[in-house]
Amino acid sequence: MAFASMKRYDNRWPARTRTLLRAMQGRPMALLILVGLSFLNLCSEWPGNLSRPAFVAALDAALPDSFRGARQLLFDQYERRFPRIPTAQPVTIVEIDDETLATVGQWPWPRNQLAHLIDLIAAQKPLAIGLDIYMPEPDQTSPDKVAANLPKSSAALAAGLRALPSHEAILARSLRAAPTILGAAAFDHAAFNTSTDMRSAPILVHGSDPLGRVQRFDYVLASLPELQAAAHGQAMLSVSLEQGVVRRIPVVMGLGDKLVPGLPMEMLRFATGSSAIDVFADTSGMQAVGVADVLVPTQPGGDIWLHFASIRSTLGRYLSARDILEGKADPERIRNKLVLVGLTGAGVTDMRTTPLGELVPGIEIQAQVIETIFEGRFLRRPTWLKWAESAFILMFGSAIIWYVPRTHSRLAALIRKVPKATALLGLSLHLLNLLCCFYIFVHFGLLVDAAAIFIILSAVMGCFFSPSLRVEEQKKADAVIAQRDQDASDRSGKSSSP
Repeated sequence: MAFASMKRYDNRWPARTRTLLRAMQGRPMALLILVGLSFLNLCSEWPGNLSRPAFVAALDAALPDSFRGARQLLFDQYERRFPRIPTAQPVTIVEIDDETLATVGQWPWPRNQLAHLIDLIAAQKPLAIGLDIYMPEPDQTSPDKVAANLPKSSAALAAGLRALPSHEAILARSLRAAPTILGAAAFDHAAFNTSTDMRSAPILVHGSDPLGRVQRFDYVLASLPELQAAAHGQAMLSVSLEQGVVRRIPVVMGLGDKLVPGLPMEMLRFATGSSAIDVFADTSGMQAVGVADVLVPTQPGGDIWLHFASIRSTLGRYLSARDILEGKADPERIRNKLVLVGLTGAGVTDMRTTPLGELVPGIEIQAQVIETIFEGRFLRRPTWLKWAESAFILMFGSAIIWYVPRTHSRLAALIRKVPKATALLGLSLHLLNLLCCFYIFVHFGLLVDAAAIFIILSAVMGCFFSPSLRVEEQKKADAVIAQRDQDASDRSGKSSSP
């Protein structure tokens, strides 16, 4: 008995759903879907000029992340269909690759060996040398460290070793003599050898303080203080991973209560002879970062969307450290260049996935940031664009809700005559939407979210499309029954006639 009652209760839902869809020709349901999905879309990418309420964050975390995932996949497709073609090559990557490791020895090298490489690079007059290498611990092959491990019977040898300069001192001398910038790794938790501060160039804020908006860390894995003091700058090395893919790169970050630059901006600061980095911000967050006459438009969080070039088009920037150590490198590949030094050997480098689906060394991403700044070809998704998309969705969705259910409109007549034509019309409009958004991406560098437009307007249109099909099917069924009754009546009339 209870089962039968429950079954009757469950059967009410399809009937109630059909009633709700047919009420006022489906307009209330369509309006509810339009407003609800638009709000969820807004929650998945909350505009930077509004403070994000706690319930919005909770709602975004609780619901499936369909809008953000679809948006990211769409933007990846933009880049895959139209990757950036480099027009300049301001960066040379000196890679400590497998060939170099096979010649010199396994990593980490003694610091005096790294100092020798830096001296050879500096002799070719680069604009700046950025080291994608962390050195938070003393070199255990340094003479004083070796002396400490010798037996007491080798006291004379130990004394001679202690009289030699440490490998840190040798490297510090090379860092001081060369235009070097040290990289540091950002951490959001304490780890072995992390600290809460590092030496960095001053950042001048013009406008509101953006510290609360930028990507912020509490700890950093930096090189030894002796090496930091010798280098001409320090910078953070960090990328933003979204589902394992690097799409955005912070150019300015927060470390504790201060702003610190990313490696590309710090190298540009030193190369242009600037004493500080300028940050321009308002109440919505960061708007731009500048050094000298270079201005980089940013997202409110201090990051940039990077328009990636294929690794196949950038292989010419790589120069093996072995060639430099053996004196075989062309000096023109280093002179007046921004040089990045890092590991690319198998097992000793961090590999990252780009929107192009390519796996590249982490140092390649830093090089592409510098290259993008030189070319001035930025991808942008400003706050106003999100509002413009939302306004378009609401206006176009409202037009659909007002026009489509009208029984005397041309579209209604088309639906009654050819129901499949509505689907073809919808697909054509969505294709036009995608083509327009791709055109804006190619010619203006704006990332327009065609995916949200497609998802929301398709759901709104579906509120009218499904009931229309059911009405047409019912009309056809009624016509068949009527024809069948007419045929039966005709047959009965003929049989009763004399």
